[in-house]
Amino acid sequence: MGSLCRQAGIIPAMTARLFKPGFRIDVIDTLVLIAGAAGTLWLALVEWWMGLIVGFAVGHFFLFCNVFRVAKPLELSWSAIFVALAASTIVTGQPGWTVTVAVTLTTTLIVILMQVRKPSYHGIAWQRFNPGLLQWWESQNAVDKTQ
Repeated sequence: MGSLCRQAGIIPAMTARLFKPGFRIDVIDTLVLIAGAAGTLWLALVEWWMGLIVGFAVGHFFLFCNVFRVAKPLELSWSAIFVALAASTIVTGQPGWTVTVAVTLTTTLIVILMQVRKPSYHGIAWQRFNPGLLQWWESQNAVDKTQ
């Protein structure tokens, strides 16, 4: 099943955790990306900023869930900032799309930098950013064989 759906909590995680770090994509992820791209293009033809919102959200969801595999609290923090700025821009015209995009992209960079510095980082290039991941994972997933 799709890693995007699993990350979103639509598909429950398996009870036995497997060590599978790095970038991931599967059929459902690909279908979500295709649907997101189609929705982005369609909405951009209606109103350019609507396409921007959908494309930005779908792109970041993929980036955070499949590429860098960002922890939910960081992903939700990013989402709150993006939604607040986008909603304010739509309703009041302030701070505007240039500021909204700039602040959100800056937040994206901060979120990714915070994630790759964690001992649990298991996204793309995990060997470079977190060479101790296997040891960390084993310590977190140790099975007590004395029971």
